[in-house]
Amino acid sequence: MSGYRQLSRPSSQRKALLRQQLTTLLVNGEVKTTKTRALEVQRMAEKLIGLAVREHENFEEIEVTKSQAKLDAKGRKLLQTATSKAGNKYDKVEREMLTVQIKKDHPSRLAARRKLISQLYEYKNEDGERINTVNHVMDELAPRYKDRNGGYTRMIRLGQRRGDAAEMVLLQLV
Repeated sequence: MSGYRQLSRPSSQRKALLRQQLTTLLVNGEVKTTKTRALEVQRMAEKLIGLAVREHENFEEIEVTKSQAKLDAKGRKLLQTATSKAGNKYDKVEREMLTVQIKKDHPSRLAARRKLISQLYEYKNEDGERINTVNHVMDELAPRYKDRNGGYTRMIRLGQRRGDAAEMVLLQLV
């Protein structure tokens, strides 16, 4: 027996279907689907959340200096006129140096992020704003489940679907 269900679809369609349902589950907290699809999505979700929980605090805060364009009151870049060696005049953007705190991932956390990127889609909420699904999993879901040893999802049976009588379930994050 193979390690996964084929769901009567070609591999590209199956992967896209499972990735979309996995992304919806992790961002919204629940997804309504058939039982066989839910079992596959549940398997993937448990692994990814477990990975995020293991790498939850595996980073260090560092202070870096970055260069940024100076902006005027309307948010436009400030320009200053300069002259080249050949005598040509051109505009140059004024810059300022800022010191900011950033999180620097350790190699295993970076590998976990890359795994999440390969498994999840970008997500847009109702307002059309982009949600970074990887940051959502690492920064919101992982701290929520850090004291839990697996069992991050549950299935609630909803009965049979009208039309083809497929068993429907609601897959939720605990």
